[in-house]
Amino acid sequence: QVQLVESGGGSVQAGGSLRLSCAAPNLVMNYCLAWFRQPPGKEREGVAFISLGGSTTYSDSVKGRFTISKDSAKNTLYLQMNTLKPEDTAMYYCAAANLWICGGAPNKFDYWGQGTQVTVSS
Repeated sequence: QVQLVESGGGSVQAGGSLRLSCAAPNLVMNYCLAWFRQPPGKEREGVAFISLGGSTTYSDSVKGRFTISKDSAKNTLYLQMNTLKPEDTAMYYCAAANLWICGGAPNKFDYWGQGTQVTVSS
């Protein structure tokens, strides 16, 4: 069973920073890896994606503020979040899928973590 485990969430004030981590099995480190988030009462949305080769894409709402990265030696995916805003408040999930084109809707991803809560206060 493939298990992803997120950590690093918490409560911060607007303008602050957090770094999320996702421990993943060695197998999925060669997959398309992603961070999604789900604000209260809203649908889950893709935030950042990183391909096998290290190419990254971001949603417009986080571009320039968030950075996705991975350390294959540590089997860990990261999301560095800077200049946080109250609208970034959500449950954050890491996900993985064996995709030719890295990206897309949540239903394209096969493996998920349990989520970590990020709360940004104004």
